[in-house]
Amino acid sequence: MARFIFTSESVSEGHPDKVCDLISDSILDAYLAQDPTSRVACETLCKSGVVVVAGEITSKGKVDHEAVVRAAIREIGYTDPGEDFNADGVKVYQFLTKQSPNIAQGVNAETSQDHDQGAGDQGMMMGYATDETPEMMPLPILLAHKLTHGLAADRRSGAAKWLRPDAKSQVSVAYENGRPVEITHVLVSTQHAADIDQGTIKDYVARTLVPRELGSWFRPGLKIDVNPTGSFAIGGPTADAGLTGRKIIVDTYGGMGRHGGGAFSGKDPSKVDRSGAYAGRWVAKHVVASGAADRCEVQLAYAIGMAQPVSILVETFGTSHVDPAAIEQAVRSTFDLRPAAIVRDLDLKRPIYKRSAAYGHFGRAGFPWEELNRLDDFKSAVGV
Repeated sequence: MARFIFTSESVSEGHPDKVCDLISDSILDAYLAQDPTSRVACETLCKSGVVVVAGEITSKGKVDHEAVVRAAIREIGYTDPGEDFNADGVKVYQFLTKQSPNIAQGVNAETSQDHDQGAGDQGMMMGYATDETPEMMPLPILLAHKLTHGLAADRRSGAAKWLRPDAKSQVSVAYENGRPVEITHVLVSTQHAADIDQGTIKDYVARTLVPRELGSWFRPGLKIDVNPTGSFAIGGPTADAGLTGRKIIVDTYGGMGRHGGGAFSGKDPSKVDRSGAYAGRWVAKHVVASGAADRCEVQLAYAIGMAQPVSILVETFGTSHVDPAAIEQAVRSTFDLRPAAIVRDLDLKRPIYKRSAAYGHFGRAGFPWEELNRLDDFKSAVGV
């Protein structure tokens, strides 16, 4: 299409689903800090004054799950004892067992059929990159994350003391001939103190938050909607239930790139839902950064217990500047996409996952899958 409008959303760390993602990743990090070989699949549910953690954990580490849960909730900012959901007042229920030995025998290199670490499950994982932003991320999701992260920063700094942890944003971007040309609409819904008037909230969003976070993409007259229901004083798990892994599009590319369906949070890197998706982003980013294509989507597919991917697909949407077959061949020769190799090359057995639980897993500095450490090798392989 010559012109179209694409919309992406973000949610803050205080959104009920993101509360659950942080709890799950906090438990994962606590185990990895003690035992890098830990196998963790931790799911969380929260509502009102209740937190439920369930899943499978096999580790030499000893973790006080309840203490980790309360610390994560406190870190987000749910500390008001007058609210149903608060760090000190929640009841924590635990339903955790060890990893099934049927799964473990296929994942462990010593017992897998080909004596190499097998994938922890079947499935397909997608990675995506585009040259439309310096971060190689789609503009709509990048700006949506900036807005929710900006809300959190102003809440924590005291710049807007009436802000509360739960929030959502939505950004609509007009594209012409495949390139973003303007922002057409911004939506911000933010939880707030009960005694603040909506006029103050709207003025802050329109005059401070949106111009600051959109930067050069801001323009006078931009359509901005704020708290369309008229009030957002009750939020977080007090208002709505949360579940781990329910914001997979927020976590990735805002819908611009496809998604294989697997969630990330609470899963150790032997689970290809997580490590495979990170590898896909790592590869796609190299393709775009090399100049071989303007856009790239990488699909990896695995079978449980098997090391080699059952398929690798590289799609450049007609934007490649070299033979697409050469790009796929360069991917295969530059990157080892077996689960153990991904974990090794990205150094994923570290407690690095809490920070990924909110504001997206991609397009942010400090994560190994964002590094272009194979760029020279890939350029040489693809001939650019």
